[in-house]
Amino acid sequence: MIKKMSKIYLCSPKVYEGAISLPMIKFNLIADSLNLDGFDALIFTSKQAVVFANKLNSGWVDKKILAVGKATAKIAKELGAKNVYNPKKFYGKELAKDIINNFKNLKMLYVRPKVVAFDTKEFLQKHNIFIKEAIIYETTCNTPSIKNLEKDSIIIFTSPSTIECFFKTYSWDKSFKAVVIGKTTLKNLPKNVTAFVANEPTISSCVERAKDIAKN
Repeated sequence: MIKKMSKIYLCSPKVYEGAISLPMIKFNLIADSLNLDGFDALIFTSKQAVVFANKLNSGWVDKKILAVGKATAKIAKELGAKNVYNPKKFYGKELAKDIINNFKNLKMLYVRPKVVAFDTKEFLQKHNIFIKEAIIYETTCNTPSIKNLEKDSIIIFTSPSTIECFFKTYSWDKSFKAVVIGKTTLKNLPKNVTAFVANEPTISSCVERAKDIAKN
């Protein structure tokens, strides 16, 4: 008997081939302006932060940009930023070393959502890096149109917020498997969930990992 292929659900507003869109979150702009005066460099840890910054103040493209994640760096360049640095390590001591080496003595502004999974400001301040924050958007839960998920499905979580919103809408079936974008997201899953971490912290890598799991 030919095994039925597992359905792959992507808990993100993004649409990817091979995955069923299950948009558990949505993004809302909550700032009216973005003051960049006095700052030499900007930190973005999400693609959405770049998109909203571009709406608020086009002058962001003239600053030195630290973009955490390939998707963040990609959109920053596409929207016109010329000086974009994409660190190899996203968190921990290695990120601090990266910033100290490449942004030493620069006044930095962290452009961020209302709630973050990792306190970048607090961490960097411990390493004597000057940084202030601009909170410009928030992530809220969305109710997708799909009411019931098939058994043996693979659920892709791209952030802790997608996990939180998912469990407000759905119950976890023991036949499900999860694919997460990184270790921070993994920590937010219930202990009873069978989970796999993507090879790279990108949605495309999550989808590819889910496809590999679905074949086995």
